[in-house]
Order: sequence, then structure tokens, then C-alpha cells
Amino acid sequence: MLQGTIRKLVVDKGFGFIEGGSKGDLFFHHTMVDGAQFEDLREGQTVEFEEGQGPKGPRAENVRVLG
Repeated sequence: MLQGTIRKLVVDKGFGFIEGGSKGDLFFHHTMVDGAQFEDLREGQTVEFEEGQGPKGPRAENVRVLG
């Protein structure tokens, strides 16, 4: 699992971006969050995730809040 920081959240559309992927910021969809509600996430939180491939390119999967 990789670690990164939530850089941006677009709560009303259900997605965000994580800083720390090997290819720069990674997109993540609210359906890829494990162990927390998307609405409870905050920018600046540290998360762990796996890099995957979505229909539009690289994305973060199995996103979990650390701490």
C-alpha cells in the first residue's frame, strides 16, 4: 500500500485527488473509500491506497484513512 495526502475533495460530485502517487496526483471516486464515509474525509488527511487503472487513467483504489 502507498501513502499520500488528500489534496482536493469535490464532495458534491463524489470524488477527490490524492497527492503521493508515483504518477503525481491520483483521482479517487467515493466508491473506492474503505472504512470511512466519503463525506467525513478532509483535505490534508493522510491515507493509504493502491494504484489502479480506471477508464480515464490511473486512479487510487482501496483508500483508507490513517490515524
